[in-house]
Amino acid sequence: MATAGTRRSPGDRVVLDSSCWLEYLADTPRADLFAAAVEDPGALVVPVLTVCEVVKKLMREAGEETATAALALMQQSEVVDVDLPLAMDAALNGLPLADSLIYATARLHGAELWTQDAHFEGLSGVRYFPKP
Repeated sequence: MATAGTRRSPGDRVVLDSSCWLEYLADTPRADLFAAAVEDPGALVVPVLTVCEVVKKLMREAGEETATAALALMQQSEVVDVDLPLAMDAALNGLPLADSLIYATARLHGAELWTQDAHFEGLSGVRYFPKP
């Protein structure tokens, strides 16, 4: 897996969108963009929805062993369940359902959301990585 990456300050909290996890786990040419965050599990906040999206896609496309390894990696960080305050915050941010829960998780935990999804471009607290 990638080892170099986008620089961040120590202690900064980060939420990675599902696509960022998948880039890293597949060791794509863009994996280095997200390596610094993945390789600092103490600073990561992982929405439970992201776990679901990543594991589901890996089970379908890469098999159970790869999906299980990804789950173990994601569980090294703080995994955040959906509760009523999070759901209410997500209901008000105007994004599609999955995106709204992921963004609300980042906001409620004081984390910066890293994403490749154009839905998030220009939102406060988002580091957008446009795909070439």
